[in-house]
Amino acid sequence: MEPHHKKILFIRQKHTDFGGAERYLQRLDSAMKREGFQTEILHSTLPKQLPSWLKALLFSRQICKIKDQTKNEKRQMTRIYFSLDRITCPDIYRAGDGVHKAFLQTKGFSLNPLHLSYLWLEKRTFKNARLIIANSHLVREQILRFYPETKPEKIHVVHNGVPIPERFNKPEAKCSLAEEFGFDPSLPVLLFVGSGFERKGVREFLMILSRLRYSCHAFIVGKEKHMGKYRKMARELGVADHVIFTGSRTDVERFYEGADLFLFPTRYEPFSNVIPEALSYGTVALTTRQNGASEILPKAWVMDRPNDLSIVETIDRFLSDPVQLEQSSRKARTIVEQYPIERNVRETLELIQRYFG
Repeated sequence: MEPHHKKILFIRQKHTDFGGAERYLQRLDSAMKREGFQTEILHSTLPKQLPSWLKALLFSRQICKIKDQTKNEKRQMTRIYFSLDRITCPDIYRAGDGVHKAFLQTKGFSLNPLHLSYLWLEKRTFKNARLIIANSHLVREQILRFYPETKPEKIHVVHNGVPIPERFNKPEAKCSLAEEFGFDPSLPVLLFVGSGFERKGVREFLMILSRLRYSCHAFIVGKEKHMGKYRKMARELGVADHVIFTGSRTDVERFYEGADLFLFPTRYEPFSNVIPEALSYGTVALTTRQNGASEILPKAWVMDRPNDLSIVETIDRFLSDPVQLEQSSRKARTIVEQYPIERNVRETLELIQRYFG
């Protein structure tokens, strides 16, 4: 069946301009359109004031109701429900949010009813999807470990892809940041990008920053409800003069381009887009093995756990050796050139053709 005889309905509950999944969805949607598919993105129409646990359940019901209403209509076009959220009736589920049971192991016990909703939905999502796309081998293994009844042959790994800039100028970008934020542009720049600081490791980022022997300037870019808590932590660790909390930014590419090192000591991440995004600007990226994106990195750039302080020595080596840093910058770019968004789309299309003709 030719692409123009298929309509891909992408399912994503929240509509936001920030977040890795949202950026990925925009890229995938644009790429599918270029390939000749008709696409539509379905977001939640539920009142925002509803509790999150209820919205998750009702959103699944909303989408499944739409699917039921349209499946008996006579159409020349195949409608494929491609969900990025846990719903009970996906044709394709992209497990970009990972496995909630695995995440809860890192978080510990909680009475939040949202977790119960996610677990209820997750079990049915994995059971009912005809095709599951995991964005890392980590996620595929976790699906099979926590939901062993899931058929392994329907789970396929397609690593995230990102748009790769043709050219960039790190010294110029760093000077631009130095001018805006008032720091010495001769200093190396250490960067963190992410919203939700507890899970993504800002505490550990600050702890590592406080133990470095060599001077650098640090940026923490992202949204956080308890920003004051982390500013206080920076003061207590004695690094407040070396780190700037920017909040959410729409120009995050400037920070990737101007940074020398990207540090992301997350507790759990299926495959964070921030890693290939940083690499695409020639920025060395360091993260934990609890992040599926670590699968594309050299072992020396991967931490055993968020508080693995052996990474301090690695960062100090980079900060003290501009030649090694420059060589590793080129290596970062070489790595990410294997994971362009076009490869992700091609592999996703191949799976759609295999499963849906």
